Amino acid sequence: MLVTIPEVLNKEEISLIQDLMATANFREGTASAGSEARRVKNNHEMFISEIETQRLNNLVMGSLVRNPTYIAAAFAKRIATPFYAKYTTGMYYGNHIDDPVMGPPSQRYRTDISITIFLNEPEAYDGGELIISTTYGEQKVKLAAGHAVLYPSSSTHRVAEVTRGERMVAVTWLQSTIRDPAKREILYNLSQARETLIQTAPESKELELLSNSYVNLLRMWSDI
Repeated sequence: MLVTIPEVLNKEEISLIQDLMATANFREGTASAGSEARRVKNNHEMFISEIETQRLNNLVMGSLVRNPTYIAAAFAKRIATPFYAKYTTGMYYGNHIDDPVMGPPSQRYRTDISITIFLNEPEAYDGGELIISTTYGEQKVKLAAGHAVLYPSSSTHRVAEVTRGERMVAVTWLQSTIRDPAKREILYNLSQARETLIQTAPESKELELLSNSYVNLLRMWSDI
């Protein structure tokens, strides 16, 4: 399931992030890549002080984890601190699947969902699309600043070469309480229908039946 979330970050937050990234130090992105991904990864990742990193993470992750669409789609159990990356002209990230387990030894987590938050406008660069392989073919994603996309970490994906300008993103991963992506999709679709009925038919028998089914499937499938 691929889910886009508009306006995770507002214009003021984006401006603050861009200002910080403009003065930050960057290093080769291969430093954080797994052995296979290292061969196809060509980008730069931000390296700043612990205080500045905490400030940035509070801003980005605070907005993300409060977002209703994120909550409905992710069922997050653990979420990683993000990487902040930029791609300048000629940079790309070839086909890869994210490492199945990440994190330091004492804080390991399974990667069920990958998240990209776009930090500058699509008009600022040519190319640079996030291309995700799905059962319906390849999906190209290039969103407005502040928008995010969630997709299964098991999906083969890549970032097309940037041919002009600079692409800036935050990338993170999470372990979901619902391990199976097909079950997450079912629950997400049910939650959307449930929210619609809450607004349009709050006293209906249909809402009661749907809500009971949603809650009990969540109870049945959750890995807590």
